[in-house]
Amino acid sequence: MASKVVVVLVMLYLSGFTCGIRLDGNGYTDILIAINPAVTEDPLLLERIKEMVSDASSYLFQVMNNKLYFKDVTILVPQNWTGNYSRANTETYEKANIRIDEPNVPDVNDPYTLQYGECGTEGRYIHLTPDFMKDDKLIKFYGPRGRVLVHEWAHLRWGVYDEYDERKPFYTDNGKLEATRCSTDIKGVWRSRSGFQCTPTNVNGKPNDCEFMPFKPQTAKASVMYLQSIDSVVEFCNEKNHNTKAPNMQNRMCGGRSVQEVIFSSSVDSQKIPSSSLTSPRPEPTFSVVQRKQREVCLVLDVSGSMGGQRIVRQRQAASLFLKQIIEDQSYAGIVTFNSTASVLQPLTLIDNLETREKLADSLPTNAGGGTNICEGLYKGLEVLKMNDKFSNGKEIIFLTDGESTINCVDDAVTSGATVHTIILGPNGHPGMKEMSERTGGKFFYAGDTLNSNELVDVFASLTTSDGNLTQQTIQLESLGFTVSGSGLFSETVSIDKTVGNNTSFLILYEHSPPPTILVESPSGQTNYTFKHDLHGRSLTLNIPGTAETGKWTYAITNKGPAQTMSITVTSRAVSADVPPVTVKTHMNQQSSNGTKAMVVFAEVSQNGLPVILADVRATLESDAGDKQYLKLEDNGAGADAFRNDGIYSRYFTQMKGGKYNLKVRVQNKDGKARFSRKRHSAAMYIPGYVVDGKLELNPPKPSVGEEDLVADVGIFSRTAIGESFTVTLNSGVPATKFPPNTITDLNAELVKDRVLLTWTAPGEDLDQGTASKYEIRYSEDPDVLRSNFNNAHLINSSNVLPSESGTLEQLSFTPTHGTMRNGTTLFFAVKAVDKDTLSSETSNLAQVTKVIGYIEGPGNGVNINAIVISIAVVAIAAGLIASVTMTALKRKQRSEN
Repeated sequence: MASKVVVVLVMLYLSGFTCGIRLDGNGYTDILIAINPAVTEDPLLLERIKEMVSDASSYLFQVMNNKLYFKDVTILVPQNWTGNYSRANTETYEKANIRIDEPNVPDVNDPYTLQYGECGTEGRYIHLTPDFMKDDKLIKFYGPRGRVLVHEWAHLRWGVYDEYDERKPFYTDNGKLEATRCSTDIKGVWRSRSGFQCTPTNVNGKPNDCEFMPFKPQTAKASVMYLQSIDSVVEFCNEKNHNTKAPNMQNRMCGGRSVQEVIFSSSVDSQKIPSSSLTSPRPEPTFSVVQRKQREVCLVLDVSGSMGGQRIVRQRQAASLFLKQIIEDQSYAGIVTFNSTASVLQPLTLIDNLETREKLADSLPTNAGGGTNICEGLYKGLEVLKMNDKFSNGKEIIFLTDGESTINCVDDAVTSGATVHTIILGPNGHPGMKEMSERTGGKFFYAGDTLNSNELVDVFASLTTSDGNLTQQTIQLESLGFTVSGSGLFSETVSIDKTVGNNTSFLILYEHSPPPTILVESPSGQTNYTFKHDLHGRSLTLNIPGTAETGKWTYAITNKGPAQTMSITVTSRAVSADVPPVTVKTHMNQQSSNGTKAMVVFAEVSQNGLPVILADVRATLESDAGDKQYLKLEDNGAGADAFRNDGIYSRYFTQMKGGKYNLKVRVQNKDGKARFSRKRHSAAMYIPGYVVDGKLELNPPKPSVGEEDLVADVGIFSRTAIGESFTVTLNSGVPATKFPPNTITDLNAELVKDRVLLTWTAPGEDLDQGTASKYEIRYSEDPDVLRSNFNNAHLINSSNVLPSESGTLEQLSFTPTHGTMRNGTTLFFAVKAVDKDTLSSETSNLAQVTKVIGYIEGPGNGVNINAIVISIAVVAIAAGLIASVTMTALKRKQRSEN
């Protein structure tokens, strides 16, 4: 058999959490469903989408006691579809709440939600495949499409989690084997694929092929987050019927709370859901089908007096990069300048060759003077956008200013239907610019004046757009600012991996004349490259002809005058239009903070939906006052990170100071160890089969992916991305907030001979930063005691246990001696971490230990156990129930998959 080679492209752009959805009374509006251009045009798909949403609205209405339904939905079709569709306004593929796209892994059609925040936090989007939408045979595997959508909607909108668990499909409860589920009223039997009675066990740390087969006819009403396909299931688990003992993600992430409790107390809608049910019939959803046309962008650039000196140069440098390298081929671009009045510098121009790009860039302004009238700039920009067809909706403005003026035109920007991205250069930009970008669906950025952070160039480099096909976008390989002494030398390397190489460009910016001399050497030793000099923009550009060589390129920059700050930006495009890219998207969990609650940095690394793991991901957060914080983002399922090895890298940001902040992330694969993982959490369960009238009706085995198919053959690479700017406003004179250690959510246990081995990831002094001071570990035969009255549970004396640095794998080995572990005895454990200020974390996830010898009566059948079975769920703190305790800290990060 021929070996399989996976080729990927690595690319970065920014993103955020779900946007646009509103709860208007009882109905959800502004829901956006987008179809990827790889999906073939098919009227049946549009009809199936409408049927699914209508069915889901009916089911949601029933599940939520006649209080909620889907009111209006927009479907965004690809530009390459040829039907007659309405013009899109600010809708884009990247903003979609539900995406219809090809499967991440061939033939694997699992519906899933990209979800990585804490409990109660909105997810990013729902992913559904065309086969799931059109192939009715899959209904047997997942359930009716409308019911599946409600399951995924609960992930997306309310931040709840699945109540089944593929890694821990069973647990023991008072001597009985139970399927991991909610509620326990759902009945079934344990059967192998051959149909025989079996006992679920773990083999080499993984469940065997003994699966829980539910009865098709049921009377249980809960729960949607376990098995929405059962006809009788019309409720979420609530406080009364929630299964707190099940080792599932809902219990782990939400502290044992039921789905319904989270929806009504912690979700984005907790204060918005109407208290009374509708008495009138539920309205049917309304649908709009829209399509984006060619990209049309107008740069609106400030040339008022305050833009003189370095600022007009910075503006020219960054806008020039956008026009020469970033804006996509076959797009339109125009240029407007404004001070107290506005004028058209360039009308909308088709980007169809290099000469056109150069002509636009050469026309960028070089002089500044006069007052500032921001609205004049907006109106002239909208005028330019209407030049081709008299419409401005569905088009973009990139608006840069450094000053303040009266802004009474935000409403006009909104009604235009255009998307306005706003950039404030320097410290004095008008706050109304942020409002303008937010209300038009645009992005907001702050950029400093200096070159050492390369902020303004990074902003313009990030302003790409996508309909889901990322191979036409420009990739930022490198972005560095540095200071070179008089006659000094700065030399580094940048890697061109085998997935990029077309339209490769080196851009060097400098502060003052004379310009530096630059030597670039290709991997094969070629050095005869000539830079083009823009004297007005103080920039030097090298465009590598053809496809750049794969490997390490060396550049050496020699300063010929007094010490100065310079920067380098290296960009490239895909080597092939057939290669799906690895994308890296970075953002904060919120765009503003008062400092009382820690913020979270996220970076998502994936290739066509497949998570890319084991990369080195580092974030820099820089304020307008020059304060810099450096964070290594982790994908270890601890601290701020929800799931281990899911390609989402996260970290808390705790050292906040007042001001405007920029986020920049650098992703590297220096050692070549980065690879794919097929793990996708928050997905509707693939049902192995049902028991109908006493007979087993099996579904085909779920398609699997071997580890040999998941090697990310990307080679050595590095990429740079930025997120939107954010602000921190601290109350004057109020001390900085002190944060406790983060909650431990990955407590685990196994039996090693006659001792119990507990493992968890060490929290920090402040959430996941630093080192905690001690652990408090307690246990009880009643799990509710640990959750509601932790201090009344039995304490383990662990004064000799010292926590390790945050992110380290901890181990605790002990022999239980408090009381007698009789056959059928179940003990529950929990942990808290305490810092030097005696601030304590929340109680960890619970772990249970059950000693079972002999015959166990399971849910619907008998199970014969020939050995002692012990299973554990733990919460971290220090406790005392042991005859002997040993503690070791593994001095390594959790870098391997479970």
